Amino acid sequence: MDADINFYFDPVCPFAWMTSKWVRLVQEQRDYTVDWRFISLRLVNSEVDYDAQFPPEYEAGHTAGLRLLRVAARARSEHGREAMAGLYAAFGAHIFDAAPDPDSQYTEGEVRERRGTRAFVEPILADAGLPLELAEALEDESWDPEIRRETDEALALTGKDVGTPIIHFEPPNGVAFFGPVISRLPRGESAAELWDHVVGLARFPGFAELKRSLREQPQLAALGVDVETVGQQEDWHGGSRRQKR
Repeated sequence: MDADINFYFDPVCPFAWMTSKWVRLVQEQRDYTVDWRFISLRLVNSEVDYDAQFPPEYEAGHTAGLRLLRVAARARSEHGREAMAGLYAAFGAHIFDAAPDPDSQYTEGEVRERRGTRAFVEPILADAGLPLELAEALEDESWDPEIRRETDEALALTGKDVGTPIIHFEPPNGVAFFGPVISRLPRGESAAELWDHVVGLARFPGFAELKRSLREQPQLAALGVDVETVGQQEDWHGGSRRQKR
């Protein structure tokens, strides 16, 4: 598929979801085509000791993301690349745009682990207009090499010390970059204006990095942050919530 933008996402990454919502706004204003591709945080961190380096709920969350990408890979194989826009939108709506159940008895780790189950993914498939049988791919590791190849493809564009999402504009020879990491969704024409600034900076020869590790929690219902609220600031040292580098 020849697209204006290749967008590499892990469905359980809140910052990838925020950036994807912004890219969809830009897409509407600029009539860009987007190919929604895969990058797995679980595979990126496959050599990492989660117990030593991440908060306790992260391994369950990243593993669930890989399981959901298996479903996405099968959906793409059987229903075409055009199915990815709706499926990723449904992932994000269920994971991040729904407020948490105040009566839930699940721990944060259990909430994240549940995202990799049939009970969670089948309503998502239904919302995306896809067959529920695709949920059988959750435990099918035969999709992992394809997800690994696409993950490696994304990291080859930016280097390895990054997270999600990765964006490749005007592939194969255009600019690629991690992020941008945003916590608030631009409104109106400011969405395209921000896009122009980001791409303009990325196109400057020799440009490598503009960064700060302090991040606001993104304005997502699942995190309890609405569009009128500024999320609590956290230090994402090393580009992630890793406790050590």
